[in-house]
Amino acid sequence: MGLMDGKNALIFGVANNKSLAWGITQALHEAGANIGLSYAIPQLEKRVFPLAESIGCTFVERADANNDDELDAVFAKAKEHFGRLDVLVHAIAYATREDLSGQYIDTSREGFKIALETSAYSLVALAKRAAPLMTNGGSILTLTYYGAEKVMPRYNVMAVAKAALECSVRYLAYELGPQNIRVNAISAGPVKTLAASGIAGFRTMLKFSEEAAPLRRLITQEDVGNTALWLASDLGSAITGETIYVDAGYNILGLTMTEEQRAQFNLE
Repeated sequence: MGLMDGKNALIFGVANNKSLAWGITQALHEAGANIGLSYAIPQLEKRVFPLAESIGCTFVERADANNDDELDAVFAKAKEHFGRLDVLVHAIAYATREDLSGQYIDTSREGFKIALETSAYSLVALAKRAAPLMTNGGSILTLTYYGAEKVMPRYNVMAVAKAALECSVRYLAYELGPQNIRVNAISAGPVKTLAASGIAGFRTMLKFSEEAAPLRRLITQEDVGNTALWLASDLGSAITGETIYVDAGYNILGLTMTEEQRAQFNLE
């Protein structure tokens, strides 16, 4: 018996086998969930379909999260295929490369709109369509990052989008709670993913995070997948409106230092 036996999960945002959404997919699948996948652009089809096949997933649909008609179509097909939904995973985020490489003050009006609509409003759009299908209650999960709270150089407009996303989690949790639908965010530490590759200086961020985090390591797909499984299953039945950190403890630090800097302070 698996934690998710008989549960149906619809996951938006799998890009390749390195993505956090794929780590979540694997964890839910291994726990017994029936999986449905949705990807954003045609270029991802050649990556997503082999992944779906590897876990026996037969529901794979393309949908632009900023297109209401396409979202309506995916959820109508999901209702027909699954009957009901128990889990919705939102792993969608996007900002233009220019807005992730320069200064935040230079963010264009259009770039701001794109980042906020794609990365934050899309959760609202998905939740609105998923809630009627969660007839037995359910769990909605999204992915965020510590840059929503503290300044992370070059994260720029995406940080603002993630802050809006986390606020949306709380409001959705409040409104959907009476339907026994829980809404939570996982704040994952830096991981080498396709999305992260667009952030200037990301390799330096990885190195520093590994050296500074209390656990002295980077997180993995499996770490995020295991946390998502906990939140999606009955083990997380009383948790909603929360941002859960999976970052090797990085978020607890007030003063971050590398090994060399700690040695200078005679801390180790």
